Amino acid sequence: MDASAIVMHAPVIRDDGVRDRVAVEEPLEIRVRGRALAVTMRTPGHDEELAAGFLHGEGLLAGPVRAVGPTADLAGNVVEVDADLAPHARERRFYTTSSCGVCGKGALEEVAVHSALMDPADGPIVDRALLAALPGHLRQPGFDVTGGLHATGLFTARGELLYAREDVGRHNAMDKVIGRALLDGTLPLSDRILCVSGRLSFELVQKAAVAGAPILVGVGAPSSLAVDLARDRGLTLAGFARGDRVNVYTGAARVSMRA
Repeated sequence: MDASAIVMHAPVIRDDGVRDRVAVEEPLEIRVRGRALAVTMRTPGHDEELAAGFLHGEGLLAGPVRAVGPTADLAGNVVEVDADLAPHARERRFYTTSSCGVCGKGALEEVAVHSALMDPADGPIVDRALLAALPGHLRQPGFDVTGGLHATGLFTARGELLYAREDVGRHNAMDKVIGRALLDGTLPLSDRILCVSGRLSFELVQKAAVAGAPILVGVGAPSSLAVDLARDRGLTLAGFARGDRVNVYTGAARVSMRA
C-alpha cells in the first residue's frame, strides 16, 4: 500500500461537541495460501509488511516469502501470503490485540529456538549520546495528530533513520519494520538499531532477537522479562532514552560510555 494513501486517523465528534481525530483500529486477517492463520487488530497501512513481519517474528515460516498482498476483500482487511509454513504452525490459529500481541507466549526456551544467540562482542558499538537521541528522530506524524499511535524506527549505527512505522499496537509497528526488512532481503539486522516510542516489553525484545537486531532502545521502561530475554539472547537493551540520558540494562559492551 502506498504510504500516501494510508488513513491513520479518523474524525469523531466528542460528547462535548468538539471535533477530534482518533487513531484508526481495524482487524486484519492474515492468510497463508488461502488458509486463515491470524487476526490482528491494527492501524491500516503497510499491511503486507505487517503480515510478513508477524509470521517471521513468531517463527512460523519455513522458507522465504514469495509474495504478499491484499485480497479482493472490499474492506481491505485481508492479506494473502505465499510462503511455506513451519510444521508447528499448520495446526494453530492466532488472535492478537493492539495492546498485548499474541496471547499465551511460551517461555524463553521457545524464543531461543527461533533466534540465534548473539555474541556481545558482535554488532556495532554506538555512542551513548547517540543512543539517547534516537527517539527524537522517530517520524510520528500519526501520533502528532492523535496521540494514540506507537512507532518503531530502524536506524543505522550512525543514527540515520532508514524508515519508521506507526500503529495502535507497539508490536504491529515493529512487525511492519521487520517485515519491510524481510521483503527487502536485509534480514538479519546485524548492524542496525531498533528504536521504539514506548516501553520495552518481552514481545518487542523477542521480535528484535528473532530479527537479529543487536540493539533495541526505547523511550520507556523495560519489563523484568524483557531484561531477562535480552540478556539471554546477547542483545543490548536500553530504556528511558530521553534527551541526553539513557539507561543501558544489558549488552553494555556495545555502548560507548562517553558522556
